[in-house]
Amino acid sequence: MSKIWDERKKSVEEEYFRRKEQELVEKLRAKRAEEAQRREAEGSALQCPKCDGTLDVIAFEDVEIDRCNKCHGVWLDAGELERLTGQEESGLLRRFWQSLAG
Repeated sequence: MSKIWDERKKSVEEEYFRRKEQELVEKLRAKRAEEAQRREAEGSALQCPKCDGTLDVIAFEDVEIDRCNKCHGVWLDAGELERLTGQEESGLLRRFWQSLAG
């Protein structure tokens, strides 16, 4: 009789762990699906070269620059630095570049 009881106990235990494993698999699938949807939504967003953040476009003195939403780094496209330095004759960046030029 104890052998039957042991087999029944073992069967119940195996069923319990099978259900727990199934729950974990379903949670992992949901997490993967969520991440895939997030990636699709951010598909057109640029990734920060320094960290894993995304670059948001902000306007500064009529120049669209890219700023990371995590590390807050600022990234300029080709020609944007020249446009920013050319905005003011007495601007800080303008004076800096002029001092380097001689």
